[in-house]
Amino acid sequence: MPQTEDGRLFRETWIAGVRAHFPGEPKPGYVTPWEDTPEWERQAAAAVQGQVRQFLLVSEGHASRLSREQKGWFVATCWTAQMFKHFEAPKPGYVADWPDLPDWQKETDSDIFEAVEKSIE
Repeated sequence: MPQTEDGRLFRETWIAGVRAHFPGEPKPGYVTPWEDTPEWERQAAAAVQGQVRQFLLVSEGHASRLSREQKGWFVATCWTAQMFKHFEAPKPGYVADWPDLPDWQKETDSDIFEAVEKSIE
């Protein structure tokens, strides 16, 4: 799967997760369609999805046995690394530790991992 499609799957899953889990009306930037997503964010989404896919492949599928929380935590950690790559001083919310993330974001990150799992089954 090309990287642009990786990023698109990540972004579409993110938007669906935000719509499902965010309390109230999400910020417009949370649900910006792929076509309007900034290039740095497309690159970050593609990289994280690629990391999740590779993680599943090198574990020979056994990473699918992680708990839902562990799956989301992995996505969040990969995203944090991308934020440090793309920004000299990222916003604190972009690099918050897993325990400090809001529940809606944890659920959405877990959804992303599971979407990647399904894409390679």
